[in-house]
Amino acid sequence: MKREEPPPPIQEYKELSVSRGISILDLILRILAIFGTLGSAVAMGTTDETLPFSTQSVIFQAQYDDIPTFRFFVIANGIVCGYVAIISLPLAIYHIIRATSAKSRALLTFLDTIMVTVLTAGASAAAAIVYIAHKGNSSANWAAICQQYQTFCVRITGSLIGSFAAVFILILLISLTGLILSRQH
Repeated sequence: MKREEPPPPIQEYKELSVSRGISILDLILRILAIFGTLGSAVAMGTTDETLPFSTQSVIFQAQYDDIPTFRFFVIANGIVCGYVAIISLPLAIYHIIRATSAKSRALLTFLDTIMVTVLTAGASAAAAIVYIAHKGNSSANWAAICQQYQTFCVRITGSLIGSFAAVFILILLISLTGLILSRQH
């Protein structure tokens, strides 16, 4: 007759359930990061405005791809969105199932750190250009364009909100993963 192993202590069950709960929160935050980065990339990538007083020979138009910084912003948000959707989300689901896996969590922390750096670079560079678009710079003789291109400026400003929200979420995710790893050792 086979001898049955006694169940693990209640403390181990509590620690496992706390880790699983944090893993579920991790999954939810990653889904929010996908929405933030995807929304920001789409909002910026589809932004253009033509002024109504344009003539056939002279067209006054503002498009996101006129400014290389905005192209970098769209690319950075796209890369981070792809990473979260293709690599990070399946690992987050795996961590719900196997709450004690430490090596994949360490890898995820490393990759999340790289992605938060890329996203912060793109969002910060775009924020500087958006600031110039709103305020201008009299020292450099750059006029503010948001009085003329109001819809354009509203959309590019709105796209920054989703991107910076995703930066905050990724920083929170790195902290959560660090918390789980520290509890395991």
